[in-house]
Amino acid sequence: MQTDPDIVIIGGGNAALCAAITAAEAGARVRILEAAPKAYRGGNSRHTRNFRCMHTGPLGPLVDSYGEDEYFADLIKVTDGKTDAHLARMVIRESEACLPWMEAHGVRFQPSLSGTLSLARTNAFFRGGGKSLVNAYYRTAEALGVEVLYEAPVAHLELDGDRIVRVDYDHGGARHHVSPASVIVASGGFQADTDWLARAWGPAAKNFLIRGTPFNRGVVLADLLDQGVEQVGDPTQCHAVAIDGRAPKYDGGIVTRLDCVPFSIVVNKDADRFYDEGEDVWPKRYAIWGRLVAAQPDQVGYVIIDAKSLNLFMPSVFPPIKGDTIEDLARKMDLPPDRLRNTVDTFNAACGDTSGFHPTELDGVATSGLVPAKTNWARPITEPPFYGYSLRTGVTFTYLGLKVDSRAQCAIGNRPIGNLWAAGETMAGSILGQGYLAGFGMTIGTVFGRIAGREAAAHAN
Repeated sequence: MQTDPDIVIIGGGNAALCAAITAAEAGARVRILEAAPKAYRGGNSRHTRNFRCMHTGPLGPLVDSYGEDEYFADLIKVTDGKTDAHLARMVIRESEACLPWMEAHGVRFQPSLSGTLSLARTNAFFRGGGKSLVNAYYRTAEALGVEVLYEAPVAHLELDGDRIVRVDYDHGGARHHVSPASVIVASGGFQADTDWLARAWGPAAKNFLIRGTPFNRGVVLADLLDQGVEQVGDPTQCHAVAIDGRAPKYDGGIVTRLDCVPFSIVVNKDADRFYDEGEDVWPKRYAIWGRLVAAQPDQVGYVIIDAKSLNLFMPSVFPPIKGDTIEDLARKMDLPPDRLRNTVDTFNAACGDTSGFHPTELDGVATSGLVPAKTNWARPITEPPFYGYSLRTGVTFTYLGLKVDSRAQCAIGNRPIGNLWAAGETMAGSILGQGYLAGFGMTIGTVFGRIAGREAAAHAN
């Protein structure tokens, strides 16, 4: 074991690995401290599928072009303007160079998925998913001499003035201390600590499911914030989506996400609709549904579709609940049958001409006189059998994090901390004030991971 690494990187996901590879290629001796066992390495990156990428022409699997201004406009729409525009545009511009860098370091891409995702122009999909990406990066990092310690959670970073002077971590049943020249924090958010979530959200958070790793508990984040390191973001803001209510408490991942909302009506436990299911194409709107469901009684919702919509979306790992009639479906889902029948009938009566229905783009097939309206893909739910899914709030990652500058450096007040950088979900709140854009978390992690690795290596050298 190296006893005196140049750089310690806390975390083992996409951002950490991009930082480690970049720093090692610059000649630095790097040690990764990953809290998870080897089989669960990679944090939330294990569950990802794609990377949102700017490109001025066809690039890898991406078709046509996706320019900076369009990309930024998409981000502004989902964040409602709550972003650091300078950092956001920097990430967008840098993303174009990331895709060939990723390929050069072992990542393989596949043709983009079709259907409701509508991403062939904007998002590059990993062949084999996030697990393959993580494994490719680990192979590359280890070939470069990066040392990886698993089951090595960091307990404390000792901050003395404007410098981290010691990293304390547990490994092999003992507490260890190391004093590297540079430290990179890439250890994610605090979403797996449901007590912390409850302090921010209230008791309702106890009903949330955690889509990703159970090891992202925010220990290092809390430790640094307690020492006065600058923070960014709102503790109640997070990447939260509506997922299958049958998902496990932790680590259910991408397969529990439901993509059927645009073709459905969504009701609460009282069988009442509460939001426009057809507001926009799914990649731009799926991340609002976790918060919408969280605001409903018992933090649950229910998707109702009919037979003609069943094959229009990527299914959950769990099969839908099936009923021959609306009332039959309601009973199986513990919904009030008469109320659900009335909601469906009212919705059906508000639907008009559906001849323009187009499942992969905004089609303007809308309801009339209905509150809330459904503004696209509004077709009557009339064709048996009928299907339903339960919905729960699934938190991916939290946005309260470490504030960084364009060099990924952390600070106390206006004074940079000379040897501390952050990348990935732990600093994503610098750019994501609210909302989410499909594939953008991986973009932030890749761009800032590479920046942090470069800056930390330059400092160490």
